Amino acid sequence: MAYTTLIAIDDFTRHRAADWVVVDCRFDLKDENWGRTEYRRGHVPGAVYAHLNDDLSGDRSGPQGRHPVPAPGVLAATLGRLGIGDGMQVVVYDQDAGMYASRLWWSLRYLGHDAVAVLDGGWARWAQLGLPAQDGDESRPPATFTPSPRSHLRVDLDAVLGTVRSEGGRRLLVDARTPERFEGREETIDKRAGHIPGAANHFYRMNLAPDGTMLPAAELKARFAALLGDRAPGDVVMYCGSGVTACHNLLAMEHAGLHGAPLYPGSWSEWSDDATRPIETGPARRRE
Repeated sequence: MAYTTLIAIDDFTRHRAADWVVVDCRFDLKDENWGRTEYRRGHVPGAVYAHLNDDLSGDRSGPQGRHPVPAPGVLAATLGRLGIGDGMQVVVYDQDAGMYASRLWWSLRYLGHDAVAVLDGGWARWAQLGLPAQDGDESRPPATFTPSPRSHLRVDLDAVLGTVRSEGGRRLLVDARTPERFEGREETIDKRAGHIPGAANHFYRMNLAPDGTMLPAAELKARFAALLGDRAPGDVVMYCGSGVTACHNLLAMEHAGLHGAPLYPGSWSEWSDDATRPIETGPARRRE
C-alpha cells in the first residue's frame, strides 16, 4: 500500500519499511539555519534533511518569486542525493503543521512520484508522544530519480495574468496566506500589500484541527466545496506568498478527494514585485 497524502504517526511506526525514505523539512523563514540546527539536535531516526532554500528552491536571483521551483533535472538530482529513487515510499515532515513538508510533497508529485505522504502532526506530535529521536546528520545511499513532470500541476505568471484579465471566467485563484496579509492590513515580507485581483482566501491553517493534525477528509471536502462552488478542482489555482503554504491547501484538497488543482509557484512574491500589475486590498469579492 502506498501512502499518497497523509500518514498518521501510528501507521508510520507500525508499517515503516527499511526502504522508506524519511525527510525532515523543518524551516523558519526568519532564520534559514534554524531547521537544520533543530534537525541535528533531534529528528525521526533515519531521516535526512531537506532545506527549503538550498534544496527545494531554484535560483532566487530572477523574477520568479522567493522560492521558485527548480528545473526538473536539478530537482531530480537533489532527490536522488537524498536517497529518493523511483517508486520508493517517501514520508516528509516539518516542525508541526506540514507547511514546509507539503512543498516537498508537491514537488515529488509534480515530478510524477505519487508515493509520498506528510507525517500528520510533524515533529511536534512525534516529540509530544515521546518517540525515539536521533541527533546529528544522517544520509542515505544516492538513488536514481527519473522525473516525469506533470505540467498541469503548475501555472505560470502568464496564465495568472490571463485569469485576472478574463474576470468572470471559470478559474478561481485561492490565496493561502493569513487574512491580514491577504486583505493588505499587514505585509512584512513582500514589496506590496494585498492580493491578486479576484482571488479568494483560504488560510492554510484552516485545514488543521486544534492539535495540529489535518482535519478529517470529509470536513476538508465540505470546506473546499463551499469555496469552489460548482468549479472542478482543476479550475482552482492555489498560491500564497512564495509557493509554499499553498502546497498545504493542495495537500488538503488531495486528501479530501479533490484532485488536480495546480500551484502558481511565483505567488504573491512574484506578482507584487512589478508595480504595473494590479492588486486588490480588503476582503475577497464574492464570486459565484
